[in-house]
Amino acid sequence: MQIQKSTLKYLTDLKKNNNRDWYNEHKDLFLKEQAKIKEVHLTILENLNKHDKIDRYKLYRIYRDVRFSKDKTPYQQHFAASFSRKGQELRGGYYIQIKPGNNSFLGGGFWNPEKDDLMRLRKEFELDASEMRTILNDKKFISVFGKMEGDELKTAPRNFDKNHKNIDLIRKKGFVAVRKFTDQEVLSKNFTAIVDDSFKTLRPFFNLFSDILTTNLNGESLLS
Repeated sequence: MQIQKSTLKYLTDLKKNNNRDWYNEHKDLFLKEQAKIKEVHLTILENLNKHDKIDRYKLYRIYRDVRFSKDKTPYQQHFAASFSRKGQELRGGYYIQIKPGNNSFLGGGFWNPEKDDLMRLRKEFELDASEMRTILNDKKFISVFGKMEGDELKTAPRNFDKNHKNIDLIRKKGFVAVRKFTDQEVLSKNFTAIVDDSFKTLRPFFNLFSDILTTNLNGESLLS
């Protein structure tokens, strides 16, 4: 299963005609292309479940929430999906977005961790960040994702030393790895295999964070 040129064409046309009249006139086409992209997502899901445990697949709606946005165009100009890992012990999630104009990407991680989880991660890195450094410096991780992304504070969080050797990690408010794709890559026959290989590369990162977030600083399990 692969992404079709017709899917990118539909999204390109939607961008040029992002209004309710055009969308409603072409609703059958939207449903057809949505069904195609869902088949691709299900292939990705099947591949993920061969080496991970996925609890939930979500295909994002085409409709935009414009209540608090200056941009009032009603429809998303991409197809996106997320794949959540299963259970309390398996943290992290996968995401993929298909958008023409060389704007497609996949990613995974912890975009906006809960307050307690973020503090637990910061305390871990204050104590020891060697395992995280090993992951970030891994040649495969760098070749696929480059560097870790995510919002961060301009200075140290309260009660943390601004001169701490791991302050670059402690300042982060999110931990996300992103890989971008050209339209040509998206349309290739082996795209779903590339996606799966990229997601596999996230596993050491997910495993580390899962371990941290299910234990206390003494390494004792918090799971019942």
